[in-house]
Amino acid sequence: MEHTSKYITPDIKLSSYEDKLFKSDVIFDHHMLIWFISGETKIIQAEESHHFKTGDIFLIPRNQPATVINFPKDGLPHKTVVMLLSAKTLRNFYADIDITTSITPIPKIRSFNSHPLLESCLTSLIPYFEMQELPENIAALKIKEAISILRAIDPEIDSVLGNFEEPGKVDLTSFMEKNYMFNMTMEKFGYLTGRSITTFKRDFKKSYNTTPQKWLTQRRLELAHYMISEHHKKPTEIIFEVGFENLSHFSFIFKKQFGYAPTELLEDSLKRI
Repeated sequence: MEHTSKYITPDIKLSSYEDKLFKSDVIFDHHMLIWFISGETKIIQAEESHHFKTGDIFLIPRNQPATVINFPKDGLPHKTVVMLLSAKTLRNFYADIDITTSITPIPKIRSFNSHPLLESCLTSLIPYFEMQELPENIAALKIKEAISILRAIDPEIDSVLGNFEEPGKVDLTSFMEKNYMFNMTMEKFGYLTGRSITTFKRDFKKSYNTTPQKWLTQRRLELAHYMISEHHKKPTEIIFEVGFENLSHFSFIFKKQFGYAPTELLEDSLKRI
């Protein structure tokens, strides 16, 4: 995979993927403002999916599991400007601002299409990536400008950017049923459910009477079986979305679980159409 990144500061980068596809399961520790220069991205979350393309601008909230699949498009690389809105930066910004909106419990990806104010702000960063050095205060001003624009065009954005609470303890089974398809460490599952890793494993055992890894594999295989059988999806189309990384490994454990290969299931499902 040919991936390059140019940084103005650790919080602002120009990211480029040259290969056919790049996939990752991520949970961002900070909010990410992204502007698409070229390429295409599919972002899959627990309750919704998004497609973004050239010109789109969107905000990915922190602490929300997602599968991100990046594609080049029309012979051009997958290229984006990424601005990290860190907790430190936002705390400083909001230090003297009274937030009157209610806090959003589960913030979702916010799309701004190609809003001219945001596009102008992010486009102005491009020349800086070719400079050897950029005064840090200039980069900080550009981030402050972006936050100010977001507040001007989205009246609900304060409920997301101004929320500095860490994940609290949530219902374990409800969370797992919504997020089992994301490849996260047990520590991250614990953090997002408001538990230490020890408490997470103990509570999981009480709820499911098995280990998290065994349960996750089982649920992902069941989802894959459903998508192939009922929606006639090819294994190559769904392995990333159901939480697997490797097609041969997926095919092996699928056949071990069900007694037939995923390709055989697909052939059978197509006959029923």
